[in-house]
Amino acid sequence: MDIDKVFKALADPTRRRLLDQLHSDNGQTLGALCEHMDMSRQAVTQHLQLLEEANLVAVVWQGREKLHYLNPVPLHEIQARWINKFERNRLDALHTLKQKLEGKDHDN
Repeated sequence: MDIDKVFKALADPTRRRLLDQLHSDNGQTLGALCEHMDMSRQAVTQHLQLLEEANLVAVVWQGREKLHYLNPVPLHEIQARWINKFERNRLDALHTLKQKLEGKDHDN
């Protein structure tokens, strides 16, 4: 996975909006995605291409229709690599604080 491409793709609010649309209704055509966007079909195509290059969107051809699907794997990898390790420390700190506030501090 090219993490830089994923973060670049996620940095743009339009691309995040496209991912949100696919999350709510996966497997949409370009035309269906364009209905919810206030931009040209060509601009939406460019955004989708960056999402495909980042492996956030997968494409499946059904006859002449090109369907776009959300690929959550890169997002899961970011969560596992960058978010979970920081979340664990915060949860441990909240647990310790809770114990102290409840008078269950074993260090005293």
